[in-house]
Amino acid sequence: MADDKQGRDEKADTEKRRQQERMQEEARTRADEEEPVRANAGEQLGDLDGALETLDYPTTTKALVDAYGDYTIETQGGTQSLNEVLAGTDNQRYDSPGDVRRRLLGLVHR
Repeated sequence: MADDKQGRDEKADTEKRRQQERMQEEARTRADEEEPVRANAGEQLGDLDGALETLDYPTTTKALVDAYGDYTIETQGGTQSLNEVLAGTDNQRYDSPGDVRRRLLGLVHR
């Protein structure tokens, strides 16, 4: 291809077409994926959301379960206790209520 204006324009057009094709292919491959549940953390965590503010931080998974294990959380499959949601996880450290919320919401959206 010649290095002139027409050649550069053709190259740009080709790259633009390829980018559109890549975007369309990605859209096709992701069409079957479930949309993430977007909800207010307070709605899903219920009374636990406010209780997290009263806990001393840093804290651990074990301390959360000991203190609030019976609190219920809305999950994609219904409701579960905090103990059930955290049952299969390691004993992690949380530095703030926000850390706990992010972890819990990540677990219930799997």
